[in-house]
Amino acid sequence: MKILTRTHIAAVLAILVCSTAVSAQPPAEPKSAGAAKPAQEIKLFDGTSLKNWQILDKIDFDGHGKVEIRDGELVLNMGRPMTGVKWNGQELPQTNYEITFQARRIEGGDFFCGMTFPVNKSHCSLILGGWGGSLTGLSCVDGFDASENETTSSMVFKDNQWYKVRLRVTAEKIEAWVDDDQLVDLKITDRKLSLRWEMDTMPPLGFATYATGGGLKNIVIKRL
Repeated sequence: MKILTRTHIAAVLAILVCSTAVSAQPPAEPKSAGAAKPAQEIKLFDGTSLKNWQILDKIDFDGHGKVEIRDGELVLNMGRPMTGVKWNGQELPQTNYEITFQARRIEGGDFFCGMTFPVNKSHCSLILGGWGGSLTGLSCVDGFDASENETTSSMVFKDNQWYKVRLRVTAEKIEAWVDDDQLVDLKITDRKLSLRWEMDTMPPLGFATYATGGGLKNIVIKRL
């Protein structure tokens, strides 16, 4: 019995020592979540100012119209011939992203939305309402602009009506929708994407009008 009692005592002491050692250890720190991930959604236009936007004034933008903010709307008044702004803020994704915004034609008969956007190491422009007011498409694909490549289409745009626009860029495709209509579905593997010379000052991201007044709001870019 003495041996058994001593064994029990030794076991109890061992448990106490272990418990004391464990309780003396500092609480475990939570595992690091790693580097902070970039924001998945970036609001590009705050509705009140031109913060992070630069008014274009070179080449075809020498005679630009007034750029102003009215009731949460970025207004590009008619230029001679073009009015535009370019993004001058934080670095934006070059692929695997989606841009959404609303646009309207205020006056004029040419494109009220010429959006230049990045595609990997290149750039391209989405044209809405060009060449007489109805043409849509991408400029340029394999050297051909929005009036003469496979993305060329047409849509009736009414003055002062807001249209919801969505553009998606991935490694494989460029896609674009106006309201519920898909206007562009272009596979870009082994395709050459470029800009018309008038848009050369617009990268990395910009909006322009041609002899037309247009408005924009709710401009958001989202990583995919």
